[in-house]
Amino acid sequence: MKAIYFSGKAGGGKTATALGLGLKLKEQGLKVSYFKPIGFRKGTVKKDDDDVMLMRDLLSLPFPGGTVSPVTVNDHYLTPRFMQEVKDLHPRIKKAFQKCSEGYDIVLIDGSIEPHVGHNQGLDDFNLAEILGATALPVIKADDDFDLDQNLLYLEMWTNKNIPVLGCIFNNVATTQWNKSNSIYKPLVEDKGFDVLGVIPSQVEISAPTVAEFFDVVGGDVLTAPDNMNRIVEEVVVGTMTIESALTYLRRAPNKALITGGDRSDMALTALETSTSVIILTGGLYPDLAVLSQAEEKGVPVILVHEDTYSTIENLQSIYRSIHPQNTEAIKIIKNNIDKYLKWEKLIDYIKA
Repeated sequence: MKAIYFSGKAGGGKTATALGLGLKLKEQGLKVSYFKPIGFRKGTVKKDDDDVMLMRDLLSLPFPGGTVSPVTVNDHYLTPRFMQEVKDLHPRIKKAFQKCSEGYDIVLIDGSIEPHVGHNQGLDDFNLAEILGATALPVIKADDDFDLDQNLLYLEMWTNKNIPVLGCIFNNVATTQWNKSNSIYKPLVEDKGFDVLGVIPSQVEISAPTVAEFFDVVGGDVLTAPDNMNRIVEEVVVGTMTIESALTYLRRAPNKALITGGDRSDMALTALETSTSVIILTGGLYPDLAVLSQAEEKGVPVILVHEDTYSTIENLQSIYRSIHPQNTEAIKIIKNNIDKYLKWEKLIDYIKA
């Protein structure tokens, strides 16, 4: 049995890459399992990690969610209770991993939301890959040069921990970064001695979050069009300016989320005349009925939250796209990306070696 550890930052497409490769390996006749040692909970409601539910379904795994992902954290996980239990976490993770490994040719291990998460308790990607005897496959999303610097530092960490690296994948590459990723970033990584298995472009169908994922983060009440929560959101516009100043941004931003105060009916109505996926009204201020009527007519969800605009924007920093088993179009794109952009045969050679 072999294990591959997919590591990278949230929104970089670790799970999508693991899914595409997992489906490809199954097509090649291999028995593929999945494991996520550290799950992440975005809200307070206890439920299986979205990635775990996706992979269990599409890889037809028989294990319960608590086995596939034995530890769950949020960004305030260092509580007295957690600190009391932490000494037992490594054995728990190893035991769950063993269950998910038995009888399989390959286990795809999904890293945490960032490689460093859990470092103070030895739960970061580097330590867990070492404990589980996995080979690393970093998934790099470099939106700028500083992002590349960070990923090169992570690559150095894998080397310092003596963890083998199968290769790297540049994923979710924006159109504006495509040439630079291929002509500058890729050679820089290869100069460090790492093979680049592929460069995958960003596609809104699988990279842009949906209105439902915005709602999971901000909470509140859905006032209109609850059946259209699957709309994608490509841009976020904050409506704190005058209508005259905002009009250019509203017209230019496709499939946007408008965040504005509930008392800014003028801003909401103007946004509804442009390409808008959702309107998030802050401050707990109920909007004018004209806003609700027009939003319902156009099928645009309106979400009312009690936090102020600044707090709402802060909350949205943690948002990223989750693929669901029912999203057959996104899954088809993910599979096509593996065939078109990746040297997936190297994984076959690694497993059979």
